[in-house]
Amino acid sequence: MSFRATYFHVFFTLSKWIGLGLIVGVVIGSTTALLLTTNDFLGNTREENSWLIYFLPIAGLMVGSMYMKFGTKGKNDALKGNNLIIDAIHGKANVLRRMGPIVYLGTFITVLFGGSTGREGAAIQMGGSVAETVNKIFKMNAVDMKLLLMSGISAGFGAAFGTPITGVVFGMEMVALGKLKYEAFVPCLVASFTGHYIAVVAWGIEHETFIIQKVPELSVLSFTKVILLSIVFSLLSVLYCQLRHGIQRISEKYTKKNHIVRTFIGGLIIVALTLLIGSTDYNGRGLDMLEQAFKEDVPSYAFIAKLIFTAVTLGFGFVGGEAIPLFFMGATLGNTLYGVADLPMSFLAGIGMIATFCGGANTPIAAFLLAVELFDGKGIEYFFVATLTSYIFSGHHGLWPSQTVHDPKRRLYRVGDGLSIKEIEEQSKK
Repeated sequence: MSFRATYFHVFFTLSKWIGLGLIVGVVIGSTTALLLTTNDFLGNTREENSWLIYFLPIAGLMVGSMYMKFGTKGKNDALKGNNLIIDAIHGKANVLRRMGPIVYLGTFITVLFGGSTGREGAAIQMGGSVAETVNKIFKMNAVDMKLLLMSGISAGFGAAFGTPITGVVFGMEMVALGKLKYEAFVPCLVASFTGHYIAVVAWGIEHETFIIQKVPELSVLSFTKVILLSIVFSLLSVLYCQLRHGIQRISEKYTKKNHIVRTFIGGLIIVALTLLIGSTDYNGRGLDMLEQAFKEDVPSYAFIAKLIFTAVTLGFGFVGGEAIPLFFMGATLGNTLYGVADLPMSFLAGIGMIATFCGGANTPIAAFLLAVELFDGKGIEYFFVATLTSYIFSGHHGLWPSQTVHDPKRRLYRVGDGLSIKEIEEQSKK
């Protein structure tokens, strides 16, 4: 190929992906703005009308019916959520174009009636839905479709949290452990930054702020504490993932995957848990207590309460996201350890928030960048160590069983390359 032809090919490819990234970013930025605005309104409505929690079982019937009627097409089940997006990138499934609208409506219902959930799952799945729609229009090949799906993930994450740099890397890192898919860099970059600025500038979205008041001086002792704490936070993420997926397996087994029955039972359990604990602090997104964890004491059991509420909510078929709940668990556990660790409260909450998310998502680089963007670069050395530690000690577990292992986290883990987290966990039980 001549130099001129090579130059033209590069220019054409860059132009194509910049254009597609812009399309994905504009659409996902706008739909994510709708998601955040509506979730805020519904969350506030629930907090002002605590009696709505009693209708969560009925809401479960609605969510379950919707997914059973509209959420499946052959082997492609929208209730697999982010796992379906990952499977599609690996060429094992196809994303349903109606997946985005369904997960949005399901998330709105879950938030309004008090299920414990987040938002990034809905944003990412809408990204996959939009990518599939663009693919339908332009009829792209299998390789380009994978890149487009990753750009949808980036746009959804970047717009949902106001962290465009993190969004770029998250879309490339989420799919496989131990590998960044750099071929998706341009579409992920354009989509994430476009989605973020469309949400913030065009639609006026204001994201939550988490402020670290004080960072400990760099010392061997402080680093040692951060490493030990990060191991604890990684184990917290493993506990959540195992409980959440265990509940899902059991509920699907005994209801024969009847999602209507599953979500109804899940709603009943959440109502019972709410009455038992005597508080609605662990229903919905829990943003107020999450922010409180950076400033003042929270209940010492808050992290385990949120873990159980979220595992039951999502394990029984409600939908939304898991990043915000993981933030909550990690930040409140960090707050609880304040009296033991002898480190600043806001710093502990921040370390817990990021390390717990990293252990569950298996995305150490994205988690580190998330800390940089959320906390304005404060404690950057500590967060770098915390994310790597959590990533290693969480083992081959995670939020999304469809994630594949390109390289084991360390050679002590004797697993075959290319296996999914689900396959590795199944092998370990034999």
